[in-house]
Amino acid sequence: MKIALETGLLCRRRLLEQIRSPIWLFMGLTTPLLYLALFAPLLGGLPTVGGAGVADAFVPGLLALFALSSGTGIGWIINHELKTGIIERFRVSPVSRFSLLMGNVLKDIVTFLLPALIVIIVVSFAGFHIHAGGLAVLLVLLCLLTAVVSAASSSLGLVAKDIGTIAAVVTGLQLPVTLLAGVLLPISLGPAWLQVLAHLNPLYYVVEASRVLAGGTIWDGKVFWAFGVMIPLLGITLSWAVNVYRKAVA
Repeated sequence: MKIALETGLLCRRRLLEQIRSPIWLFMGLTTPLLYLALFAPLLGGLPTVGGAGVADAFVPGLLALFALSSGTGIGWIINHELKTGIIERFRVSPVSRFSLLMGNVLKDIVTFLLPALIVIIVVSFAGFHIHAGGLAVLLVLLCLLTAVVSAASSSLGLVAKDIGTIAAVVTGLQLPVTLLAGVLLPISLGPAWLQVLAHLNPLYYVVEASRVLAGGTIWDGKVFWAFGVMIPLLGITLSWAVNVYRKAVA
């Protein structure tokens, strides 16, 4: 109960910080819409996944990209707080280190979910078919992805010596991870070696399951594979992140 209360208060603190910078909310909402408006039309001449329309094939990968990017920014904030002495103040507080971590993670999940729901509503007018059950499971899966990325980014903010290091790691990993996941274009369109390489990428399983779930199918092997990869990965990431927090905020 104490941990839940602390996590809620810390999440509220982060959300209030976000509200004070509305430009981040605006950009977070407009970026996926720009992808849909400026990139999706280029896919009109390509074969789509499972006979689905362009929107049905493209939007699930776009939401996965949105979930991934929603969790990356916290590392910069944590690193800034470490250098300005805010983390130092938490060292003498009785708050749980797990709550410190989860407050950031929960905030990133909330800031992913709200714009994602708005995007889904908007793209439904552009030909995206809404299947409530599949979308509900899809959002749960994407929240797991955001939690993994947020916990890793938050811990990186404590471990890294400067913001440049964080930027190098995040940008260096984000590009190959998103390309090998088939976020913008299905990996099935690529050569065999690329498809084999994609199976080493956890995000690939999320994107594949996202397209299945967006089509309304829940009981599918790709969905089981995605949860089977993400749940253990979340457990490993949280264990490592909590250890980092305990050492950094000792």
